[in-house]
Amino acid sequence: MIRAALRIAAAVLMPAAVAQAGGQDSRVEAAEVRCPAVLGVGVATDVVFCDVAIRNEAGRGILVVIPARRGEATVSFTLHNRHTYSESETRAGRAYTEYTAEVAVAALDGRVLGRRYILSEFRSAGDLVDRVTGGAGPDGLKAVVPTGRERVFVTVPEDIDTIAIVGQSLEVVRVDGRETFRTPGRPVAVISEVEVEYRAP
Repeated sequence: MIRAALRIAAAVLMPAAVAQAGGQDSRVEAAEVRCPAVLGVGVATDVVFCDVAIRNEAGRGILVVIPARRGEATVSFTLHNRHTYSESETRAGRAYTEYTAEVAVAALDGRVLGRRYILSEFRSAGDLVDRVTGGAGPDGLKAVVPTGRERVFVTVPEDIDTIAIVGQSLEVVRVDGRETFRTPGRPVAVISEVEVEYRAP
């Protein structure tokens, strides 16, 4: 049941697309992504956003499948912070929040290929990347939204055919204090637009 759900999420998250990269037989294409928790689809961008939760095991994270290839591959994705939007707080000037999220990219055997961070601030609706469908309110929008944008690139060795993206920590600074989160299972960031560049065999 879990595997079936992941396959469905992957089909929604990453439609097939292929483009020739600049060098020889190198290809860039939308990745096959198995997302355990899809946040939703962007209203303006039509992009699917996937929640990144803190995990102690790579296999429980967001999985990205690397095609058969020659040599290394490069996986890229857009990393966002995760904000709970309140129009009333924003209008009252009480919504300021600074987020610093850390994620790790790892092989399924636990080898860490890289750690990446995103630091962003929320002050107004202009700081939102997009609103997300699937909420319970009359407008059908979720309160949780992606904010901030950092394009991430990770090199994947030839012997690895699947990588995992997992959350590590989240630091939140508001006008009334600072909090740090490291509890497994907690969503700490959002990713979108996952691509893989590789040389076909």
